[in-house]
Amino acid sequence: MRGNIAQLMQQAQRMQDNLQRAQEDIAKLEATGSAGGGLVSVTLGGRKDCRKVRIDPSAISDPEMLEDLIAAAFNDAVGKLDAESKAMMDAATAGMPLPPGMKLPF
Repeated sequence: MRGNIAQLMQQAQRMQDNLQRAQEDIAKLEATGSAGGGLVSVTLGGRKDCRKVRIDPSAISDPEMLEDLIAAAFNDAVGKLDAESKAMMDAATAGMPLPPGMKLPF
């Protein structure tokens, strides 16, 4: 019985270490989302911090369209980051689902 508990504790520690590494790796990620056929692109860091916005000069003539394109490019980048983060967290937890309400990494 003690061996099983010790083994379980070691497994929990390994999973915690894996989660920590995954969080650090996620923070280093970068994803670029684009909209309007590349008229606007937004690059976000793993913590969803905006690192770069690129706007094609031809998109500046229509401010309302430009606002929509920026929002769409941002959302595209967020979706890419979320997908990559989920894949990394799934790998770190060996596919074991996290408890409801537990949001990682941030």
